Amino acid sequence: MDWPSTAAEAIAVQEKLRGLVEVVDVGPAPRYVAGLDVAYEGDRLAAAVVVLDRMTLDEVDRAVVRGATTFPYVPGLFAFREVPALLTALEQLTTVPDLLVCDGQGLAHPRRFGLACHLGVLTGIPAIGVAKTTFVGAHGRLGWERGATAELVDGDEVVGAAVRTQDGVKPVYVSVGHRVTLPTAVQRVLELAPHYRLPETTKQADRACRDGLLDG
Repeated sequence: MDWPSTAAEAIAVQEKLRGLVEVVDVGPAPRYVAGLDVAYEGDRLAAAVVVLDRMTLDEVDRAVVRGATTFPYVPGLFAFREVPALLTALEQLTTVPDLLVCDGQGLAHPRRFGLACHLGVLTGIPAIGVAKTTFVGAHGRLGWERGATAELVDGDEVVGAAVRTQDGVKPVYVSVGHRVTLPTAVQRVLELAPHYRLPETTKQADRACRDGLLDG
C-alpha cells in the first residue's frame, strides 16, 4: 500500500475513506478482543497488538513490531504514524480478533475518521476508539458511579460518549470506529474495564509496546 507523505495527501485519504465507516453492529458478541497501541522514542516506534479472551480477559496472542516513524506528527493525522506498523502487527497474529480496541479516537475526530475508523475500514474488523482525553466535542454532567455516560457532542453531532469505568475516576472517551454502534462500544469498554479506569486491552497493549521499545 502506498502511504501519503504530506498532510494534504493524508487528509484526502481520510475524506475518501470516511464514507466507508459502518455504524452498525455486525455479527455476534466478540470472543477475541485486541488492544492496539504504539510507543515512541524519538523516531523509533514499537507497535503492539495484544489479543484477549473477552470472557476471561486472559491473553491468547500478541505481536510486537519495531520500526521507525514515516509520517510527521500532525494533529488529526496521527493514524498515518501508527496504522502501517499496527497493520503489520495484526498480520503476524495467529488469532484473528473479532474487535479492535484502539488507544485513540474513532468518529470523535474533526473529519470523523480517527485511528479506530482507519483500522476498522482497512481490516474490515469491528473497531472502537477509547481515548484518555477528548479531541473534539464536549459533554454535560457525568454521574459519579461506574457505568455513567454522557454524550460527547461536536456541533450538532453525537460523536462519542464519556464513560465512567470506575466509581469516581476520570472518564474515558469512547467512539465508534467501524461496524459497531455507540451503545455496544460503551458496553464492550465496561466489560473490558472491570477493575481499573482503562480497559485491559489498552493496559496490556501499552505495556507490550513499551517493553518492545526497551527490547529493541
